Amino acid sequence: MALPIILLLIGFAILVKGADFLVLGSSSVAKRFNVSSLAIGLTVVAFGTSTPELIVSVLSAVNGRGDASFGNIIGSNNFNTYLILGTAGLIYPLVVQRNTIKYEVPLSFFAAALLLVLVNDSRIWGSGSDELSRMDSAILLIIFLAFMYYIFQMMKRGANLEESSIRMFTLPASVGLIVLGLAMLVGGGTLVVENAVTIAEHYHLSEKLIGLTILAAGTSLPELATSAVAAYRRNTDIAIGNVIGSNIFNLTVVLGITGLIHPIPYNSSMNFDIIVMGSGAIVLMIFMFTINQRKLDRWEAFLLFVGYITYVVYQIFHDQPLSLV
Repeated sequence: MALPIILLLIGFAILVKGADFLVLGSSSVAKRFNVSSLAIGLTVVAFGTSTPELIVSVLSAVNGRGDASFGNIIGSNNFNTYLILGTAGLIYPLVVQRNTIKYEVPLSFFAAALLLVLVNDSRIWGSGSDELSRMDSAILLIIFLAFMYYIFQMMKRGANLEESSIRMFTLPASVGLIVLGLAMLVGGGTLVVENAVTIAEHYHLSEKLIGLTILAAGTSLPELATSAVAAYRRNTDIAIGNVIGSNIFNLTVVLGITGLIHPIPYNSSMNFDIIVMGSGAIVLMIFMFTINQRKLDRWEAFLLFVGYITYVVYQIFHDQPLSLV
């Protein structure tokens, strides 16, 4: 068991450095082309750091591990909203742009509510099987296309960049940093997930718990590293945009592509976890309209952080072992 632990730590180190390269490169590109840091965070950074979720979910679905596939996405989004924003907000209070509150956070809530409806056919309509079908997946991808249209319109308007601590590189160097950062994030994330699963299976944890916690945390480490580094560098648009963009990308593109490749059977016991996911968006909107509006203060970030710890403890004590074969 010593080797998986060592490889896990190496994966962590690769993730953190890859996140640093990605933030440096994407910030430089944003400044050079007068594209907002928020738009970069919602697209390049968010999509790049969500690649591990896509890989893990597709492989899990193809191998018949529906709980792991769904658990990976639902757990990743809960990890993003509660732990990552909590951690980033504790490092540096996060100022949230008006468009994020008005459009992006509500869209992440809508996507969670839509997923809850799509996968509970037998409970809502009284017929059919509980699964994410190819038709359901196509609906999710249509939502994503609408989101991309919104991003395109926002980028054309050219919102102002945050000027704090953004280093400028030549265009080839910036692109090189982005590509290298993404490669390190994917490689490091894969290393972390594979060895985390090995450790988890050694202790006979259920497929659902592995998906909601180990896989979710492992595939979300790129987002954690990226948002933490962005907050430390005072690039709060990237810290926020990375998380919200990743959540929307996970629910619409990752599940959409996975379900198109292979319909995913759904375990209704995850309804609670989807509700927790949707509640995170509601809590964020409430925080944005209290005390310091449009700002995630440290005490609010602390509440998100504690909320995630409580959620994980609940999952552990309510785990029902399932076959991993």
